[in-house]
Amino acid sequence: MLDHVTIGVGDIERSKAFYDQALAAIGIVRLYAEGEAFAGYGVGRKAFFWIGLKDAAITGTHVAFVVPDRPAVDRFHQAALAAGGCDNGGPGLRPHYHPDYYGAFVLDPDGHNIEAVCHEAP
Repeated sequence: MLDHVTIGVGDIERSKAFYDQALAAIGIVRLYAEGEAFAGYGVGRKAFFWIGLKDAAITGTHVAFVVPDRPAVDRFHQAALAAGGCDNGGPGLRPHYHPDYYGAFVLDPDGHNIEAVCHEAP
């Protein structure tokens, strides 16, 4: 079981702007900041997704956020693209994972693969 995850970013302000917009679409907001180097996102008072400034961002990380329904996947994808993300797989079924796997993938400004996924039937 995971408590939280932190990914490295090359430009903290650019990444905060991206995640503020993309994650707000699925009810996840920036809750905390540790100086100019880290920001924590979550729900309520619990931050479970953190971004941290690194000298050289490590790309290729894949983080998937579970959402309650398919429209939330669609909202995430639209908001993430509007925030400057690059499409890495639009909203849709991925039956090769399982019959009700509905997800969308976006590359953040550092190349991390960020996903919203719903496992429920419509």
